[in-house]
Amino acid sequence: MSAAPDDNGLTLDTVDPSFPKRIHLVGVGGTGMGSFAGMLKAAGYEVTGSDENVYPPMSTMLEKWGITTLTPYAPANLDVAKPDLVIIGNVIRRVNVEATAVRERKLPQMSFPAALGSLFLKQRHSIVVAGTHGKTTTSSLMGHVLAAAGKDPTFLVGGVTQNYSGNYRLGKGAHFVVEGDEYDTAYFDKGPKFLHYQPKTLILTSVEFDHADIYRDLPHYEASFEKLVKLVPANGTIAVSAAWPNAVRLARTSAARVVTYGVREGDVHAEKLTLGHEGARFEVVVDGRSLGSVLLPMAGAHNVENALGVFAAGLAVGMSFDELRAGFGSFAGVKRRQEVRGEPGGVMVIDDFAHHPTAVKETIAAVAARYAGRRVWAVFEPRSNTSRRNIHQQEYARSFEGAARASIKVPERHDKIPAGEELDVPLLAKELTAHGIPARAEVTVAALLDEVASEAKPGDVILVMSNGSFGGFIDSLLTRLGARS
Repeated sequence: MSAAPDDNGLTLDTVDPSFPKRIHLVGVGGTGMGSFAGMLKAAGYEVTGSDENVYPPMSTMLEKWGITTLTPYAPANLDVAKPDLVIIGNVIRRVNVEATAVRERKLPQMSFPAALGSLFLKQRHSIVVAGTHGKTTTSSLMGHVLAAAGKDPTFLVGGVTQNYSGNYRLGKGAHFVVEGDEYDTAYFDKGPKFLHYQPKTLILTSVEFDHADIYRDLPHYEASFEKLVKLVPANGTIAVSAAWPNAVRLARTSAARVVTYGVREGDVHAEKLTLGHEGARFEVVVDGRSLGSVLLPMAGAHNVENALGVFAAGLAVGMSFDELRAGFGSFAGVKRRQEVRGEPGGVMVIDDFAHHPTAVKETIAAVAARYAGRRVWAVFEPRSNTSRRNIHQQEYARSFEGAARASIKVPERHDKIPAGEELDVPLLAKELTAHGIPARAEVTVAALLDEVASEAKPGDVILVMSNGSFGGFIDSLLTRLGARS
């Protein structure tokens, strides 16, 4: 165990898995921290957590796992928990009253990524999935193909996998698949989370500027990924998308073996690709030789690319073509990734996490292709710290191609975004309309709901894109459409 001797208290970089018996998580209500709490409990640790408030579905899951959750944040929570180790979530600020008490009492503390690395990844073959786009789907698919092949992997991903009804699986096998996030780690560690994940195998899906709240520009953003690829040992493998030349360039700065993949080009690529209602069917070609045909029950060429990344990594860790093909065929997807939530009155409502302009564009294209002949109405909430800014104003104007109509929520004023740097949604709607996609900017969720619920027609596909709850928009829309029909 090693500690950083500074004003951050007793902050540990590493810890022996046998040391802590009682672990307390501050910020347990978030998806990642809550799921990690469940994994720790399943691994045999005594676990408690705290948050300002905890809401379903995470509150339900924590109760199901038998984890005591204390609200709100308070120094007294530490008296109840009596922890050997405190794990601090990245949403927690230095001034948080409970975090302050942890420092004052000199309780051993770690970030979530550092704890994950020490308690789980160090003992396993770490397969990290990183990149701007496609991390959750790719890591979920990687974990699933290993599980379906009987490898009994562990995984921790950023979404709820439909096959396993959760964000994690705790296995006894050699492999641990983890979604590698480039966002910062904790208030006492402003480096990216994925630098704690000790990759032996890395899937690098893409590198495109994001997280404008913590990265200055693309070179600053790329620098984090350059640090990541150099963590992969010489006997490890980096599978990198050939569609992103800068990602390939970064990968080649590593001493590890580099394998490129892509829909059209790469050491591992697709041929004879057809996209239809059942998903994607294609031949997998490796080093110029076709291994055979696979069916991926997912829409969109971008998901074919994600799958090829899994194929490249799967081959690198010793999986066979037949094992990978079988795993692809039984993959049920991830919640909030093109998830069909219902079809009341013949109006299909799809929920998706897309928020970056590239993700918005690819998701619309995938849905339009899968439901060809139906009117796709794109409903978008720019909610992330990057999507709220005008840094991608021009890109968003080109991202809605394939939609027949668009409705966009005007973001609420954000204190951290200087005046004049906000995304101009009325201007975006005007530009989309001028390019043949009728679009409206709505100031409130209620107005957006009234517009869609009153004007949607049977046969329409309402594609709702947001990285948040969108004020309960989807549930309210399903109710309104159901009542209408």
